[in-house]
Amino acid sequence: MDINHIEEILHQVAEKNIDVEEAMQQLKHLPYEDIGYANIDQHRNLRTGQAEVIFGQGKTPEQIAGIISHMQGDNKTILVTRADEKDYQAILEVSPNAVFHQLAKIITVGEKPEPKEDGGVIGIVTAGTSDIPIAEEAALTAEYFGNRVDRIFDVGVAGIHRLFGKLDRIQEADVLIVIAGMEGALASVVGGLVSVPVIAVPTSIGYGASFGGLAALLSMLNSCANGIGVVNIDNGYGAACLAGRILRKR
Repeated sequence: MDINHIEEILHQVAEKNIDVEEAMQQLKHLPYEDIGYANIDQHRNLRTGQAEVIFGQGKTPEQIAGIISHMQGDNKTILVTRADEKDYQAILEVSPNAVFHQLAKIITVGEKPEPKEDGGVIGIVTAGTSDIPIAEEAALTAEYFGNRVDRIFDVGVAGIHRLFGKLDRIQEADVLIVIAGMEGALASVVGGLVSVPVIAVPTSIGYGASFGGLAALLSMLNSCANGIGVVNIDNGYGAACLAGRILRKR
């Protein structure tokens, strides 16, 4: 339930269009709704400005569909991250308008909101094409939270002239998410070229000694460029949440 919905309920009570008992019925799911196998946080959007997102990995398709069936009345848009085709088929039973974004492994229910004109731009930059799935997780999350996104893909340090060819767009962004596997050097390079916050996302892409993204994570944590924060390996979703919060404080 978002703040606009609650304000509307209060106005309805003040104008005597609904009584207190009906208003209480509508508000009963605050702050969370216990459905046995999940406690749905219907209050999260009020506290954080970002609605609860369902982390699909580890949940059964039936559990995910059940959670969505309870969230639909209070949320215009619902995201399921780390989802698969089985999850999607179960969700279609309760939400026929759901869309499966296979590359990002995200299922969306509801329409993508229009971004605010003065809300700023999140630039999402990848080192390689192999990093795009994590970039799309970040991009879709940001867009469904109402942010504008500029995707700048495959500009890694192995061919750094590609980065310089996109530098004008990179420097126009209000916050940057830089996504890289292998040695993760791109975040440090970008951090030295821009004046805005950089959120670095190490990916698990790379040969054996990259240790599933650990090498990129350590490189990003040890960046010599200033103004860089680092999220966990493959955590495009978390990077998008952080970028959105930074923009709200502009």
